[in-house]
Amino acid sequence: MADASAARTRAVFEFKSATLPLIAVILKTADLDVLAAALDVQLADSPDFFDQEPVVIDLSLLQDAQAPAEFDFAALRALLARHQTQPIAVRGGSNAQNAAARAAGLSVTAMPVPPAPSPRPPAPPAQAQQPQIVREVPVPAAGTLVIDKPLRSGQQVYARGGDVVVTAVVNYGAEVIADGNVHVYAPLRGKAIAGARGNTEARIFTTCMEAELVAIAGIYRTSEVALPEQIAGKPAQISLDGKKIVMSAIE
Repeated sequence: MADASAARTRAVFEFKSATLPLIAVILKTADLDVLAAALDVQLADSPDFFDQEPVVIDLSLLQDAQAPAEFDFAALRALLARHQTQPIAVRGGSNAQNAAARAAGLSVTAMPVPPAPSPRPPAPPAQAQQPQIVREVPVPAAGTLVIDKPLRSGQQVYARGGDVVVTAVVNYGAEVIADGNVHVYAPLRGKAIAGARGNTEARIFTTCMEAELVAIAGIYRTSEVALPEQIAGKPAQISLDGKKIVMSAIE
């Protein structure tokens, strides 16, 4: 009894909230065969992009579609695990889907998603059935997140609270977002969004400007407006002048 009483008075463990970097896989199809094929194509060039990182399965986009009430969550977990991820929870599902997820050993959560810069052009119809992989990463204490692997179409990296540096190509359809500056030391062909939470002093830098969209603090410019000859395919920086996007060559 004395030992039990002593254990009660000593703190042998404690519960604390923890902030972890998580990947949200936003499903746009309920067909696991289609999903498997899309993942194989999207991650073919970077099979080790995810290093056993925790994953949240987002079902919110399927609630208005003709999706089955229940998924084979065991098969879905195995599919995602094949691509070096660790599914731990679902969000945005129906009551039946949540029950099936719990039965498969998954938690049910309502995580926040990264803020969407506004406005953005609609995604091309050809990508309607591809999964969107969102990677929201709290910036380290040094203030900069470094990505050294190529970003493929549908992949999104959001550096919450600081800058992001990418040392590999950002392909068409990929997105790099930061609350601070965006640096891409490689071809920038997708979308780059700096100052995502309204920082008008943020800038975008790239060694090869081919972006389909650049935005700073909600002010954006798309590839529908042709790039100046001195900027296209060359080192450039993008900044804001009032409410106007300014592009200048880096000599």
